[in-house]
Amino acid sequence: MSEAAIIDGKAFAARLRQTIAAEVAALKAEHGLTPGLAVVLVGEDPASQVYVRSKGEQTLEAGMHSETHRLPAETSQAELLALVERLNSDPAVHGVLVQFPVPDHISQADVVAAISPDKDVDGLTVANAGRLASGLPALTPCTPTGCMMLLRDQLGELSGKRAVVIGRSNLMGKPMAQLLLAADCTVTIAHSRTKDLPAVVREADIVVAAVGRPQMVKADWVKPGAVVIDVGINRIPKDDGKTRLVGDVAFDEVKAVASAITPVPGGVGPMTIACLLANTVLAAKRLNGIGE
Repeated sequence: MSEAAIIDGKAFAARLRQTIAAEVAALKAEHGLTPGLAVVLVGEDPASQVYVRSKGEQTLEAGMHSETHRLPAETSQAELLALVERLNSDPAVHGVLVQFPVPDHISQADVVAAISPDKDVDGLTVANAGRLASGLPALTPCTPTGCMMLLRDQLGELSGKRAVVIGRSNLMGKPMAQLLLAADCTVTIAHSRTKDLPAVVREADIVVAAVGRPQMVKADWVKPGAVVIDVGINRIPKDDGKTRLVGDVAFDEVKAVASAITPVPGGVGPMTIACLLANTVLAAKRLNGIGE
């Protein structure tokens, strides 16, 4: 069997951002509408700083309105919730995203609950999760949405395929399973407590690894010809004392078995921000009664 095709998420995301920029230009010209995204960062988490800066830059590059609200780590929960409420009622803002993690004295659940479902471009509110689970139109979490785009681009029709999602988080595992179900896949959600996890994964035509354990998924876990989507982002030490990024899949060995695989970095990661922009445009259109 030939080596797996490498799924280039970076190139796909670049094309998606071009499509979004064209749609933004059309919304401005035809409706006088500029989609707007507000990102809120509390504290000084280094990874979050990088994400937030990148989100702001890509929002502006797409021709959209961008706001970044940087708050000190000692900001109270009441102050953060007051800002969210202001953004909920701001007509120039169509997407509200609070970058997680937040400091320990702030409840992530309370913050999510405060965001208007109509502006919840992370797809984390109970309302959007419920709509997704019920098969109704919803704003869906960005990373699973990006994974679905890559899968459809690679496989075309997904109906009838067996999919295993490793991981059950609200941000990734659960919505990923719902999206695969909506595409008529037969879906198993596996996790750290799953008995004989390798045997479960071996049944899958589609493997989505989102468990946060470096290189956990080995070649003998994967059915020959399966498509493997690696959502993991883990830093592991190198011999020179520095670190390198790896996914949840042992890439070098699994690519000899799979038919297609996403690399880390350069696979799923770039899709997340592109899908955030797409969600913001979608929210802007819905809030202004513009047909999809």
